[in-house]
Amino acid sequence: MGSSAALLSRYSRLSSPLTVAATLAAVVACTLAPPSAHAQIGGGFGGQRAVGGVVIDANGVLRSATLDQRQASLKEMRQSIAQPQGDLAEPAELRMISLAKLQQAMEESAASGKPLSDDMRHLAGIQRIEYVFVYPDRNDIVLAGPAEPWIVRDDASVVGVNSGRPVLKLDDLIVALRSVEPARTEGITCSIEPTEEGRVRLQTLLKRVTLRPGQNPATFEPAMREAFGPQMIKLTGVPSTSHYARTLVAADYQMKRLAMALEDSPVNGLPSYLTISRNQKHSSQSNPRWWMACNYDALSHSDDKLAWRISGQGVKTLTETDLITADGKAQPGQKADKSATLWAETMTQRFDDLSKAQAVFGELRNCFDLSVVATLIVQEQLAQRANCDLAHLMGNSGEIKLDQFSIPKSVEPQCSFVRGASGWVVTASGGVDVNAFEVVQTQQVDPTLAGIRTGAAESVESQSWWWNG
Repeated sequence: MGSSAALLSRYSRLSSPLTVAATLAAVVACTLAPPSAHAQIGGGFGGQRAVGGVVIDANGVLRSATLDQRQASLKEMRQSIAQPQGDLAEPAELRMISLAKLQQAMEESAASGKPLSDDMRHLAGIQRIEYVFVYPDRNDIVLAGPAEPWIVRDDASVVGVNSGRPVLKLDDLIVALRSVEPARTEGITCSIEPTEEGRVRLQTLLKRVTLRPGQNPATFEPAMREAFGPQMIKLTGVPSTSHYARTLVAADYQMKRLAMALEDSPVNGLPSYLTISRNQKHSSQSNPRWWMACNYDALSHSDDKLAWRISGQGVKTLTETDLITADGKAQPGQKADKSATLWAETMTQRFDDLSKAQAVFGELRNCFDLSVVATLIVQEQLAQRANCDLAHLMGNSGEIKLDQFSIPKSVEPQCSFVRGASGWVVTASGGVDVNAFEVVQTQQVDPTLAGIRTGAAESVESQSWWWNG
């Protein structure tokens, strides 16, 4: 990951974190395949389709989707995703999902040769996971959180009809469950970084740039971008072809564009970094970077650890300034850029509104939630305590196939150049760090959770894999 490897290694990892970066949002197909049957979760929404406002071509180059590409994605999704019916058409303060019964329902669909239903693919419209309940007497683990009926919004995202927040996806849950052990050794990481060669070319160009009185610095930006060249996308820990990975890449991409004024903010109170830093002192060797990381409260649990509560905004934005050496290498840990810090704090404060306005940020938080839940299940051995066999969901039995997207490899320069009192500053780097192990490590006891778990259990006898509290 270039300079980001050193940067991410300093983030407190427990045995290895879940690190992530950058994405898009869309319906992804997933296939559960017993010996002679296949049940398709989605409509085959993979390949080079527009997802989360971006497309990745056959060569792995990421670009903003054209209007035609966005409209094609929207049409396809609206034709394939049905409106929720019955109780799913009503919001619920607390909706429960039985992992054991969900897995059984997937197996039954596979055996009958039918595609998985929309309510399975969208996890019954749940938008955040707030509770995890363990029921050893029923051999089950139950996830619970607020839910709404879903719609396909004009930006081709699947969101709650009332709040506008994206709904969780079965595809992302499966990837999160299967990625806990890989994350223990390599982390789940993604970064979008300039090349060292590009940095050297840019530094050489900047040494020759002389602004005449009254000249607009923006006149040099096309030449600067050409010198800088493409930025490389690097992913580890999750399948590079998965929707989860796409979400990470798209979110990082969008964060860069907002920070660098390449795209107007969709929410009030979030000016670009360029606006905040105007007329400030800058060094031509400085390079502020931003990354999105976990932002959770301590996990609360009952005395017997059979009931858990997950709370907190989920995502925060952090910053650090790199020193760019003569050979184009980035040395992190330099003196903080006050303007970059202010922008990171402002994005954190406005994140909830941003996640509604640009669904990719809500999708990113959903991935964070699912990784925290998956890591909790593994670290606390909840499946073993419940004697709950999650072999298919965990990928240990049968075969789960995800729709595959083109692998993201590079992106045209997503950067801006600020001319300050002391030189140019280049803003181009970033990433996402999902340290779910650290979240799970921080715990506190809450005796009230036992009663909430008991209340939720009153409906566990339902034959459905989901029910309302």
